[in-house]
Amino acid sequence: MSVTVPAIRQNRPGPRRISNRALLYLALVFYLTIAVFPLYWMMMAAFKSDTDLIDTSVSPFWFRRPLTLTHFDQLFLHTNFMTWYWNTYVIAALVLLITLAICVPAAYALARLHVPGGEKIAIGLFMTYLVPPTLLFLPLSQVISGGLGLGNNKWALVLVYPSFTIPFCLWLLIGFFKRVPLEIEEAALVDGCNRVQAVIRVVLPVSVPGILTTAIFAFTLAQQDFVYALTFTSSSSQQLLNVGIPASLIRGDIYFWGELMAAALMAGIPVAILYNVFLDYFVEGITGGALRG
Repeated sequence: MSVTVPAIRQNRPGPRRISNRALLYLALVFYLTIAVFPLYWMMMAAFKSDTDLIDTSVSPFWFRRPLTLTHFDQLFLHTNFMTWYWNTYVIAALVLLITLAICVPAAYALARLHVPGGEKIAIGLFMTYLVPPTLLFLPLSQVISGGLGLGNNKWALVLVYPSFTIPFCLWLLIGFFKRVPLEIEEAALVDGCNRVQAVIRVVLPVSVPGILTTAIFAFTLAQQDFVYALTFTSSSSQQLLNVGIPASLIRGDIYFWGELMAAALMAGIPVAILYNVFLDYFVEGITGGALRG
């Protein structure tokens, strides 16, 4: 006489499946810990009192005395933090506009118009991105300071930063434009559009994820640079965040950890919001066209 196993027992996951799921959750917890820990550390240091920061009996992961906003007060009222903040985002926004204005038509031409030697040109342009800034800042400083007279001027960075944002972003956009089906552009041309109208009405709307991905990369690349920002700006009123913060909050062997962590927290929040708002477009751009070039 055969015994029928109840359906509920047949649907139970096996030991192998349970172990695989446990490993997956363990890896996820590990990743979240690595990702969230720096943010938690910055928040704890930014809101702790100075006494808690130097008291060795206090756990660095927690606090004993009441949390305080003193470090933020020092940062906003006794440093040029808002000036650095404004300079950083204005320069990054201008570099972004210049990068897109050059990269979008150039990438389209190299990807779709069958320019003779276009692939070699694209590779050559991308190779310039691989040249380290430590080799370029000396000749660039001679051009900027001696030739253009923009020494100690934040606007010099608007001219310098596209030298590394354009090659990288051009390479990304070429890969994405190659992914756009040629048939939809040909259909627009058949319907009476000229080349420019077809690009504006058909190709660019389809390429929004790739363009936004490129824009995010250009924006963050302009914010991350330290060598050029240090070379071309020296006075506090002209500096960006990544130069002004260490120059003002690190004095010899004295580190103002509370103010440093508060500044890092304030600088990182807008970038985190930007990535989260455009996360879907960013992922689509990276997995779709950016890796296809």
